[in-house]
Amino acid sequence: MNKIYTLLLLSLILWSCNRPKTKNPNLNIEELTIDQIHKAYQDGDYTAVQLVKAYLKRIDSLDGKTNAISFINPNALATAKKLDEEFAKTGKLRPLHGIPLLVKDNYNTKGMPTTAGALALQDFIPDSNAFVVQQLIDAGAIIIAKTNMAEWAFSAKHTKSSTHGTTRNPYHLDYVPAGSSGGTGAGIAANFGTVGLGTDTGNSIRGPSSHNALVGFRTTLGLVSRSGIIPLYMRNDVAGPMCRTVADATRVLEVIAGYDADDAMTEYSKGKVQKNYRQYLKKDGLQGATIGVFRQLSEAHPDPEIKALFEKSIRDLQRLGATVTDIYVRDFDSLKTDQWCANFRQDIEAYLTTYVHRDTVQTLEDIIRIGTKSAYAKKVLDFFSKNSGREKNTDVPCEDPYRDIRRIAFRKAIEKQMDSLQLDAIIYPTWNNKPAHIDTFEEEYLGDNNQVIAPHTGQPAFTVPMGFTGEGLPAGLQFLGRMYSEPTLIRLAYSYEQGTKHRKPPMFKGNH
Repeated sequence: MNKIYTLLLLSLILWSCNRPKTKNPNLNIEELTIDQIHKAYQDGDYTAVQLVKAYLKRIDSLDGKTNAISFINPNALATAKKLDEEFAKTGKLRPLHGIPLLVKDNYNTKGMPTTAGALALQDFIPDSNAFVVQQLIDAGAIIIAKTNMAEWAFSAKHTKSSTHGTTRNPYHLDYVPAGSSGGTGAGIAANFGTVGLGTDTGNSIRGPSSHNALVGFRTTLGLVSRSGIIPLYMRNDVAGPMCRTVADATRVLEVIAGYDADDAMTEYSKGKVQKNYRQYLKKDGLQGATIGVFRQLSEAHPDPEIKALFEKSIRDLQRLGATVTDIYVRDFDSLKTDQWCANFRQDIEAYLTTYVHRDTVQTLEDIIRIGTKSAYAKKVLDFFSKNSGREKNTDVPCEDPYRDIRRIAFRKAIEKQMDSLQLDAIIYPTWNNKPAHIDTFEEEYLGDNNQVIAPHTGQPAFTVPMGFTGEGLPAGLQFLGRMYSEPTLIRLAYSYEQGTKHRKPPMFKGNH
């Protein structure tokens, strides 16, 4: 009996030594950052399993208000357990070890629905991950959920899908979170995950980030792969982070940037990708910087409150050490026109052929036949069934920003002015107007500055929280840089963020 007792006692001691030691299982996840989570893992404050459980509990209790989440990953806890076991064994953390991730529903996720919010793909489950999703998983991130999106990524105005309905802004539930990555925007703002992924064809990372007090990176076209992502226009599409802090967005970028053989655009990034983007996170990064104020956008009928916030941001930049000067681009109105090309048909049909492999869903006509619950999506699908290419200069080929003569001319005009004034970046409000009401978004869709420059020129553009209106609605400040100037934009955006601290969590106000 004594031997049995001794063995049991030894077993209990060994179990006690080897089990995860945690101090705070009832943790508060609101506004947690990657650095804070990794420090907590190292200090034994909590485990990845406990963290994932806390996020799932928050989603369960609050997402009924926002409708940001479209699918919960049933394997999230199992993945967290494996990562906990790995850390207990090795004592080492991967770059994004145990970091809960929200993924927009147009990224291929192995074993999970990838629908783009559309009935035609409502039961499509990919057999592999999108390139950047796999990079994040390999770095230790845990996909906790997929997020709702504007159907087929068509709308910058709002986030509504046939598969999951309408997403609301957690800062005020009567307002839109913008589109098309509104689910990720609302979800990260509401602390349903630590970091998020969106896509941006013209607005869809920066708009929802601005409307939800987030940091959103639209990177240089070619820096980040888009393979395995349901496209809108591949010549414009960018994949990127949507996070609560510049530091977290930078860490995500560090993992996902780089060449992918399945995305020809990333060929242009060879030799331009940096392994360490975090070195540019400098609080004094605005000291000695020269910033151009782009009033050709900022003065385009702004809402008075947004204008006041923008003028305050200029004073803040000066207070933080930057020289600020106005910039004017000649022939701007003519340069920005006829930049869009209606390439949805060729891009979506290529995606269906490569990934979906279904006889019933091969063409745009198949998508239209299957139908949609959204009047807005129906109208856009009808447009794409009848239109392709440019609207005006139909003889000019629709190319990427490295070969398209209209895009190159637009970029050169902007960079010429930046060079003449020795600017580090250009600024303007991400939106000149407040978020629109859910019920009247079409009439109130005003002031979207995201569609004008960066999608067409290929330049990187980052948005950072700029403050709040009287109703508590967020606004964003956008930094536009030269091609592959992510290090400069990180430095400037981080310094502005740290010097202003505008980000605050939502209160879920409203009548919904």
